[in-house]
Amino acid sequence: MTAQPLPRREDVLAILAGYGDRDARDVGEQLDSLELTWLVAQFERRYAVELDFSDETFAKMLTVDGAVEMLRAAIGTTEGAHG
Repeated sequence: MTAQPLPRREDVLAILAGYGDRDARDVGEQLDSLELTWLVAQFERRYAVELDFSDETFAKMLTVDGAVEMLRAAIGTTEGAHG
């Protein structure tokens, strides 16, 4: 089975666009708690992992770029544990 590539900014924007059925161009840089919760749930499904982020990590994910960075780190660590 081929591992999914690590998420890019475009991937995160596309997933966030699904929340509220909007265009990726309409996703703002700042994320609210509901968007963030939904984003994490979508990544757990996509990568078949359980992401258990600390409050400190969630605080770093309040922007799209921060979410990309933290998700890449978490997914990369999880994939490395399986291989």
